[in-house]
Amino acid sequence: MLGAVVVIALSGLAAASMSQAQFKRYSFTLWVFVFVAASMFFPAGFGSWFGADLKILIVPLIQVITFGMGTTLSAQDFGRVFTMPWPVFIGMFLQYTIMPFVGFGIATLLQFEPEVAAGIVLIGSVPGGVASNLINYLAGANVALSVTMTAVSTLISPVLTPFWMKVLAGRMIPFGFLKMMLEIINMIIVPIVAGLAANRILYSRKSWAGRAAILEAIAAGCLVLAAAVLFWNMALLGPLAQMKGGLLVGLGLIGLVALAKLVMKYVIKGPENWMDKALPVVSMAGICLIIAIITARSRDQLLTSGLLLIFAAMLHNATGYFLGYWGSRAFRLNEIDSRTVAVEVGMQNGGMATGIAMEVLKSAKAALAPAIFGPWMNISGSILASWWRRRPPTARSL
Repeated sequence: MLGAVVVIALSGLAAASMSQAQFKRYSFTLWVFVFVAASMFFPAGFGSWFGADLKILIVPLIQVITFGMGTTLSAQDFGRVFTMPWPVFIGMFLQYTIMPFVGFGIATLLQFEPEVAAGIVLIGSVPGGVASNLINYLAGANVALSVTMTAVSTLISPVLTPFWMKVLAGRMIPFGFLKMMLEIINMIIVPIVAGLAANRILYSRKSWAGRAAILEAIAAGCLVLAAAVLFWNMALLGPLAQMKGGLLVGLGLIGLVALAKLVMKYVIKGPENWMDKALPVVSMAGICLIIAIITARSRDQLLTSGLLLIFAAMLHNATGYFLGYWGSRAFRLNEIDSRTVAVEVGMQNGGMATGIAMEVLKSAKAALAPAIFGPWMNISGSILASWWRRRPPTARSL
């Protein structure tokens, strides 16, 4: 009875926040609390549905979310590396040194059991999360730099994430370097590339992107290819067979995007920005469900060490902000860029870390840290954004 009351009360609060402009930025975090409460009180509800273990949804959901991230990117976002190379380089250096080592230090200092400790190192070794772009926007920071850093850190993650995990967590939990690298490509890189292709279909101003015949051809072609990937025996490709899920989701979603644009443009005649409105809702729901699935599997562990993990999340995140900012200032970045880098360094891709923990490390305990760190990063990021928004840089600080 208590569980139902808590879940209903939190749901009402989360729903109310979505209609209030001043609280809307906190609605995602409140919905996370709803799903966490539901999974803690009713763990069986997030164990299996119709005989299928819900953990099979984690990687596809992450791929859909990452595809959505890709649809917000363009070639220009990667091209900025050549127009602002120094801030991007400093950001990448700080991202992939501060967070892995701080994660390892915290896990060692607080003496977590090996699998949980490996999860803390993992959340420190993944790239920046896409939520950092929104936080930097709210903070009045350099959004272009933020987007570029997120994109670049994600592209180099197939090498650097397994590297730091092997160096810092190799003795905590066994895993294969190549398997992790290929899983990151499958789970993150392939959907991002598919999302970039969908971006062209959705937003290109060239005539081909609005022609019904071409949209029909793209939709049909991609859906046929997705079906071929589904039924083709990819074991013939050896380790590359690990790419099957990414290719299936990527091709399927490109086909669906082309089909949806065709329907919206010629049948419903709806708004052109329909994707911008739909994706945040899909991403929010996907992340909430992932967190609930992980929480349900680690309920007993959370009841015994949850507070310590929350403390670890707060310490790791705050250290990332602090060292990201002052490290940037030490390398002579201006105030706005230093704030941007601080947010990028402090906010990690929790969804990616969760997927790796479940798919590569095969450990719900290792997924605990990402599941806890993710919601906290959104809370702290919103607070930091509000603080910096009220304190714009002065001419002297630039």
